[in-house]
Amino acid sequence: MLTDIEIAQKCEKEKITEIAKKLDIPEDYLELYGNYKAKIDYRLLNDLKDKKDGKLVLVTAITPTPAGEGKTTTTVGLSDGLRKIGKKSVVALREPSLGPVFGIKGGAAGGGYAQVVPMEDINLHFTGDFHAIGAANNLLAAMLDNHIQQGNALNIDPRRITWRRAVDMNDRQLRNIVDGLGNRTDGTPRQDGFDITVASEVMAVLCLSADIMDLKERLSKIVVAYTYDNEPVTAGQLKAQGAMAALLKDALKPNLVQTLEGTPAFIHGGPFANIAHGCNSVTATRMALKLGDYAVTEAGFGADLGAEKFLDIKCRMAGLKPDAVVIVATVRALKHHGGVAKDKLNDEDLEALEKGLPNLLQHVSNIKNVFHLPCVVAINRFPDDTEAELKLIEDRCKELGVNVALSEVWAKGGEGGIALAEEVVRLCEQPNDFSYAYDLDLPIKEKLETIARKIYHADGIHLPGNVPKQIQQLEELGFGNLPICMAKTQYSFSDDQTKLGAPKDFNITIRNIKVSAGAGFIVALTGDIMTMPGLPKVPAAEKIDVDENGNITGLF
Repeated sequence: MLTDIEIAQKCEKEKITEIAKKLDIPEDYLELYGNYKAKIDYRLLNDLKDKKDGKLVLVTAITPTPAGEGKTTTTVGLSDGLRKIGKKSVVALREPSLGPVFGIKGGAAGGGYAQVVPMEDINLHFTGDFHAIGAANNLLAAMLDNHIQQGNALNIDPRRITWRRAVDMNDRQLRNIVDGLGNRTDGTPRQDGFDITVASEVMAVLCLSADIMDLKERLSKIVVAYTYDNEPVTAGQLKAQGAMAALLKDALKPNLVQTLEGTPAFIHGGPFANIAHGCNSVTATRMALKLGDYAVTEAGFGADLGAEKFLDIKCRMAGLKPDAVVIVATVRALKHHGGVAKDKLNDEDLEALEKGLPNLLQHVSNIKNVFHLPCVVAINRFPDDTEAELKLIEDRCKELGVNVALSEVWAKGGEGGIALAEEVVRLCEQPNDFSYAYDLDLPIKEKLETIARKIYHADGIHLPGNVPKQIQQLEELGFGNLPICMAKTQYSFSDDQTKLGAPKDFNITIRNIKVSAGAGFIVALTGDIMTMPGLPKVPAAEKIDVDENGNITGLF
C-alpha cells in the first residue's frame, strides 16, 4: 500500500496557470511560486464584488480521537466529488503548522487519494506566510521591549506585558523564559515566553482582514501591555503597525494549489481551533465563493471548537452564511468514545458504539438546533467497519432527521465522495434560519455561560481567582461587546480531555481571559490548555528525511 506522500509524488499535477484558468482568474492577479503554487492578489475581489456568491459548505467533525476522523481528507474528497457530478467546486483550507507536522499529528493536506498537492511544500514552508506572521509578531515584541529600554515614555508596566514572542514549532522549552539578561544595554530583564505562531493574534488578524488597510487598522489595535495606571497599550501607540503590515503584504494574498484530481484549492492562514479561531482566511473563503458554485471549507477539530468559532466569529464578522454543514465521523472514533482501547477498534462492538454515539449526536444537535443549519453525517469508512455498525449510526442520526453518507474518498478520491456530494447539493437547496449561539450585546460572563451550556452541555462556568476582575476590566475598557474565542482541549466537550463521549455534570473553568482587540474577540483560556505545545516522546520529525535528489520521505 502506498503512503500519502508516495501517492502525492506519483500524481501528475497540472500547471498552476491551468488551475487558475478553471476559475477564470486573470493573469494580472496571478503571482507564480514555481509551477504548482501561486498567490492571488486579494484585489481580485473588487472586480468580483457584483458576482453572485456560490454555496458555502462547512466541514466539521466529532470530538477528535487517536483513531482519526479525516476531516481534511473528507473536505478535499467532497470537493472532488462535487466536480464528478458536474458542479464547479473550490476548496478553501488552512495552511499546516510545522509544530504538528514534526510532532504527532502530521501534516494537514488530506490523505490517500483525497489530498492537496504539492503536499510536501504545503506541509513545510509553502509560500512563507507563517514565517512572515512570526516575523511581524516578533517585530512588535522587539519594538515593545525597545520602547521600555529607551525611556518608557508610555509608562508601560513590565510586569503587565501581554505580548509574547512566537515560533512555528512545538517547543515546550520556550513556554516560559527570562530575557533581557546581561549588561544594562542588553535590555530590561523580565519574564517572557513564546506562543506557537498559529496562536499569535497576528495570525488571527491576517485571517480576518479584508484588505491591507483593514489589516493595518487591526494591527494597530492589538493590546500588548498595560501601564502602571491600568491603561492598555497598543501596537499603534508603538507605531508598529506600518512595518508589521509591510512584512505581511504578500502573506495577505491567498495561495492557490490543486487537489490530486485538479480541483482548485485555496490554502491560506492557519490558526489552531483549540487555542485560536481555527478557520482559514476570510479572503480565501470569499474568493472561493466568488469563483466557484460550491466553496467547501473546514474548521479545526470538533464542531464544539472550530465550527462554533467559524459560525459565531468568522461568519459574524465577514457576513457569511453557510448553506450546509458536513459532520465527519468514523466508526472507530465513536467506539473509542465508547471506551474501546485503540488496539481493539477493528473488532465489531455495537455496545461500545452505542455508548460513543452521543458524542456525534450532540454535535449534530448543536448544528441543527443551536445554529439552525442543515447537516449531513459523513462516515469516513474504514475496511473493518461492519454493516451492523454503519446501520446503527444511520438509524440514530435519522432519529434526529439527519441523513448519513458513506465517504470512501481516502481510497477512491472524488468517486468515493459522490454520495456525500449529492446529499450536500440537496441540503444547499434548502432554506435555513442560520443564527448565532449568542448575542454580542450580552455581558462577557453570560456569553461564556451560553457557550458552555448550549455547545458543551455543561452545567455552567467557574471563574476562579482574578478572572471576574479581568472580565470587569475588559468591559470597563469597552471590549464587552466582542465575540468569545474559547481556548479549550479538543479531546472533550468539557475542559478535561479524559472525559470522552458526551459528558454531563461538569463546569467549564475559565482560568484566564484577555482581549485580542486587533482580531476583534475575547480569548477565554480554560482548563490546562497551552498556547505552546511540546513534542511527543517520538516526534514525527525522526522519520522525515530527504535524499540526494531532494525527494522528501516520511511526511504524512
